[in-house]
Amino acid sequence: MSVKVKSAYEPLNELTVLEIVKDIHYFEAAAENELKVKEIGDGNLNLVFHVEHPSSQTSLIVKQALPYAKVVGESWPLTLDRARIESDALLKQSEFVSTLVPKIYYSDQTLAITIMEDLSDHVILRKALVEGKTYRKLAEDIGTFTAKMAFYTSDFYLHPFEKKDQVQRFSNPELCKITEDLVFTDPFFNHDTNDFPKELQSQVEKIWNDKELLREVADLRYSFLTRAEILLHGDLHTGSIFVKENSTKVIDPEFAFYGPAGFDIAHFFANLALNHLAQNVHAKEPFHRESVQGYLLETINKTWMTYETVFTNLWHEHALDPFAKTDGVLERFLHKTFQDAVGFAGCEIIRRTIGLAHVADLDSIEQKDIEVFYKKKALELGSCLIKYRKTFTSITELVNKIKDA
Repeated sequence: MSVKVKSAYEPLNELTVLEIVKDIHYFEAAAENELKVKEIGDGNLNLVFHVEHPSSQTSLIVKQALPYAKVVGESWPLTLDRARIESDALLKQSEFVSTLVPKIYYSDQTLAITIMEDLSDHVILRKALVEGKTYRKLAEDIGTFTAKMAFYTSDFYLHPFEKKDQVQRFSNPELCKITEDLVFTDPFFNHDTNDFPKELQSQVEKIWNDKELLREVADLRYSFLTRAEILLHGDLHTGSIFVKENSTKVIDPEFAFYGPAGFDIAHFFANLALNHLAQNVHAKEPFHRESVQGYLLETINKTWMTYETVFTNLWHEHALDPFAKTDGVLERFLHKTFQDAVGFAGCEIIRRTIGLAHVADLDSIEQKDIEVFYKKKALELGSCLIKYRKTFTSITELVNKIKDA
């Protein structure tokens, strides 16, 4: 539906959500008096409401951006334009990977809302992985999602004028600043946003004082700041993916912007690597642990192999770049993307271990000494991926390094 502009912004509640939903006529008129609304948001930045007509079993989601970070409060103001960016990103993604994102029914820039498909029949991937569940389509779906978005939003496919227009359209400075700080800066210095057990102090100080590591992080951070290569999801971790047996849906692209091609897939790899570590605790039976960990490693491998295959096929069929047929250009781009992804994954692993926003995979470990042990292993793995990323030449080497961790 087209964007409908309201006169002024106000945070929604369960009553005002009903008014908005009735205005768009998604439900039949006879059903509107029977609608049930429940706030279900548990994220850091937004209000999320579930609207359902029980009799017909039809439902939708209403998401509204708040003018501040919900996790902190009004002392951390944020732009409402991120709701427009999220809606535009979902619409752009639906052009190329429509089956892998939720449908958008309506958006309102003034109210900073997006009304979209209800995915209640799916589960959050992170929760499912912590429970040791596996999904056979996940690797193929995420490899396809990242490859198609990378190719179709790049200079290899777009006319230069359109590409530059897209870069402006998805300029997202406030949310990029969050990433710049929480992923690439704060964890590598003694900053008050960091959060880790005191037992990790010596390991953390080792990171803060490792000049070689810091130089590599500085390079990765500069790439994030300056290389507007493709339209990124911007926050592609396992909490931003919904799954069920035969379906994968990527959600929450409010951090979308144009950045380095290896960034999204790196975050997916990093979060699988953290879950791989945590399975040593969460999986109670050795056979089940080995099975789940083997699945995670194979998912990392297959995701990259799918990415390479899909991107390569699109390149040969549709690339408009004048150097597209020059031997080695594609291979060099993929090699650079992969090595960047290794380094970005290392940054994500470290920040999820000692930075502001952790992951339940490790934090849900009940015994403190075991939690600290595996967090030390995570820091060692992350540091290795950052410092030696340029020595990795194949996905097999990355998989083996995660396995050895």
